[in-house]
Amino acid sequence: MGFVLLAVVVLALLVAVHRYVWRRFVGDTTAAGSRLRRAGTVAAYVLPLLSVGALVSGRSGVPFWLQQVLAWPGYLWLAALLYLTLALLVGEAVRPLLRRLLARRATTAGAGTDPARTPETEQTAENGQVAEAERAGSDTRTAAPPAPPAPSASRRLFVARAVGGAAAVAGLGTVGYGTYGVLRGPRVKRVTIPLARLPRSAHGFRIAVVSDIHLGPILGRAHTQRIVDTVNRTQPDLIAVVGDLVDGSVADLGPAAEPLAGLRSRHGAFFVTGNHEYYSGAAQWVDHVRELGMHPLENARVEIDGFDLAGVNDIGGESEGQGPDFGRALGDRDRSRAAVLMAHQPVLIDEAVAHGVDLQLSGHTHGGQLWPGNYIAELSNPTVAGLERYGDTQLYVTRGAGAWGPPVRVGAPSDITVVELASKRA
Repeated sequence: MGFVLLAVVVLALLVAVHRYVWRRFVGDTTAAGSRLRRAGTVAAYVLPLLSVGALVSGRSGVPFWLQQVLAWPGYLWLAALLYLTLALLVGEAVRPLLRRLLARRATTAGAGTDPARTPETEQTAENGQVAEAERAGSDTRTAAPPAPPAPSASRRLFVARAVGGAAAVAGLGTVGYGTYGVLRGPRVKRVTIPLARLPRSAHGFRIAVVSDIHLGPILGRAHTQRIVDTVNRTQPDLIAVVGDLVDGSVADLGPAAEPLAGLRSRHGAFFVTGNHEYYSGAAQWVDHVRELGMHPLENARVEIDGFDLAGVNDIGGESEGQGPDFGRALGDRDRSRAAVLMAHQPVLIDEAVAHGVDLQLSGHTHGGQLWPGNYIAELSNPTVAGLERYGDTQLYVTRGAGAWGPPVRVGAPSDITVVELASKRA
């Protein structure tokens, strides 16, 4: 019942937002019955339908080619709707100011031509001329020319078009720049993290942290290759892929993932599941990444030079009996050694602290991906992006290398982070 109520509220909100956007961009700026108004009205119905199709097609057995057709316009419209609406809301504050400015200029211009002429005197003169013509018995009947539009109506139309045009440029420009940032590929971010128990021999050990690649109907093989090339250029000692690699099946996205076989580092590449793997067939993907040369850590641990590297399954696996198991991953380890944990979601930090982990590497949040989404992400995640300390455990959260849904990032650029471990004994 609660889910149905939430769905109704969300649907009503979307309808209201689309109605508002249509009114400001179409209803207020075009003439009734015009081609532009008809085209805008059709778009107001078609675009949200494409968005719904993009959202549900991935989990409804729709052929992958159709998912790709729906994804680009459908997801991009969701991002455009957000920023067009925000731009229009800013425009609401500008609209009355612009109207008053235009009205003042019109008054000043009218007064400057003939100070003695006012609308009242002009109307009186016009009435006198009409009366004189009637007294002269004029039989000439001519149709009066159509009255020009009222100045106030003209000003409203001008303001509507000016504000709507500015909002369109701002909103669509923001989406365009955010899309370019995703398609360009992630940038490398570097951070040094000291660990109290790290031996001097491991000082300077570099881990390339990659998360949230999100291969799917939009981001494909070229996206993977950009990430692989970027990681390899950093020449890391170890690669940590911390979940949400894919949004789809191995059958559809296997070719897109193939470049991952080219990842190179001294100690190899390790992988843990994210929640999206469990929407996409986690067992098949764990097997597939192993075939690509990566090492899945399914609630497991390996010893690296100077520290333990552990990985736990994502919380999303709990419904399949494959959730995170800290006991298996860390329960019997030597506590005198430093421990680095790969865990997709930052919310697992409390368990990491309880098990004496020195550093947890996570993703999942995308840094909010679309501002102001970072404020929403803060409600359910202890850290949205960057490095923070929780007791004796440090948590680093990368913004991720891809994007989910709209291939757009605003205020949260994608990154691949090279974490350099530092020994306090060095």
